[in-house]
Amino acid sequence: MTQFYGIDWLAMCLTFSAIYLLGNKSRKGFVVMMVGNLCWSMIGLWAGSYAMVIANLGFFSMNVRGFVKWAPAQSS
Repeated sequence: MTQFYGIDWLAMCLTFSAIYLLGNKSRKGFVVMMVGNLCWSMIGLWAGSYAMVIANLGFFSMNVRGFVKWAPAQSS
């Protein structure tokens, strides 16, 4: 059995927390999800699952886009 030093549990908790925050329309959810994506990517590397790494780096980039798109409107 491979040990992930609790990062798998952390990644799961971050993912659920991010979904909750995004459901409440909180922009912080994108940041929490990005940290979760990095955790999942580390687990993918340890497990030798390059598909998991690529998928989570793709999700990370989509979360960066979401964070930028949800920026508050600037008033002039």
